[in-house]
Amino acid sequence: MKENKKFPQGFFWGGATAANQCEGAWNVDGKGVSISDVMTSGTHKDPRRITPVIDEDKYYYPSHEAIDFYHHYKEDIALCAEMGFNIFRMSINWTRIFPNGDESQPNEKGLEFYDRVFAELKKYNIEPLVTIYHNENPFALTGKCNGWASRECIDYYLNFCEVLFKRYKDVVKYWIPFNEINCLTTKLGNWNHAGILNEGTEFFTAQVDDPNTRFLSLHHQFVASAKAVMLGKSINPEFQFGTMICHITVYPLTCNPDDVILTQQEDLMRNCFSGDVQVKGIYPYYIKRYFEKNDIHFEITDEDLSIIKQGTVDFYSFSYYMSNCISSDASSAKVSGNVMGGAKNPYLKATEWDWQIDPKGLRYTLNHVYDRYGVPIMVTENGLGARDTFEDGKIHDDYRIQYIKEHIIQMKEAINDGVDLIGYTPWASIDLVSVSTGEMEKRYGFIYVDKDNQGNGTLKRYKKDSFYWYKKCIESNGEDLD
Repeated sequence: MKENKKFPQGFFWGGATAANQCEGAWNVDGKGVSISDVMTSGTHKDPRRITPVIDEDKYYYPSHEAIDFYHHYKEDIALCAEMGFNIFRMSINWTRIFPNGDESQPNEKGLEFYDRVFAELKKYNIEPLVTIYHNENPFALTGKCNGWASRECIDYYLNFCEVLFKRYKDVVKYWIPFNEINCLTTKLGNWNHAGILNEGTEFFTAQVDDPNTRFLSLHHQFVASAKAVMLGKSINPEFQFGTMICHITVYPLTCNPDDVILTQQEDLMRNCFSGDVQVKGIYPYYIKRYFEKNDIHFEITDEDLSIIKQGTVDFYSFSYYMSNCISSDASSAKVSGNVMGGAKNPYLKATEWDWQIDPKGLRYTLNHVYDRYGVPIMVTENGLGARDTFEDGKIHDDYRIQYIKEHIIQMKEAINDGVDLIGYTPWASIDLVSVSTGEMEKRYGFIYVDKDNQGNGTLKRYKKDSFYWYKKCIESNGEDLD
């Protein structure tokens, strides 16, 4: 009998963060206001507000301090190194480099901060995986041109990219132009993913939507991503670029053909469309009918299509937290979830936040993605948001260990299926602000941060049980999961 394959030597084990959810120091050393900085805290039941005028007397803004990675980065990176990380996914806050997004010259103090972060990672032989745009659009560009709704944003973004590529051409190899770019196929994506603020929008989860503007913005990001790839490779041909998709895996609730067709359509639009553009370099055949059916019209030039064709990415990365079912029966039981909800799967359990837990869905997704694209894959987000109990300096999070363990088992199964999986950076390396609710108490990290939903706490770091478990997992290259 043929022996099962193991995780390959050189496999990337690490964790993920995002600047707007961990850095803090929102107005320090010349940093400008980002779209995350004008979002208030919230809960699963009380949505976050978008406040064009910051009112700290009335509202709490969790990104303003977050977990203060800006002043704790040495300690945090040392803890990641202790776990055995050989890769660290992070983002660079656009407004730390260009405070308003449209300046001609960068903020040197912002660049110096990332100089120090990269030097610290290098000290521990940790490879940086850098997301260029991760919900950190300059708020000034919302006022100036409604964010990515304007083609102007492409040039502002490329100016930002050029500074990064030249500054870090010998430091960073792996780049992700846009985080979860496909979220712009949903109305929730307007704000975080494009800096679009339509008149009447007050709450993050109830945004006023104009599909024409939203898909135009997505098109602008496709063009910007392709141009960034070409620009980056002209500066350093060794650069590797990846797409990053919020993959909401979907199954038909029943074998009713209506459910099956709806599921196929949902998968193509939500999961495949953006990947097809960025990896294959084409606007896929099925998008034409979708645009016609939904009366979506915007300009796509021949030059745009040529650029998209030339600037394809090298690897595919995605977030995977859960799966959903699709039903043609409007009365079927529902669950919420990450970005979009769906019909309740009777075979799965769900978290307190109603996210269904489906480890085998990760294996299914890895095979689905690899079959479609045939390029190396990284799982760049995967994790369990839960309330952790802190007692006598200890955090016993067996539920998180079980979640990560079961997903790693399914990754190994996918490798045995023949999938070229090269890395895993679960969400998150350390507790940070939840983007959907603005909470701290919805915790994901291997490292506990003493801070609550109201911003109270010492910011002291503590190792959870999952910290020690993941360290052992990495030491054994994914073999020791007990």
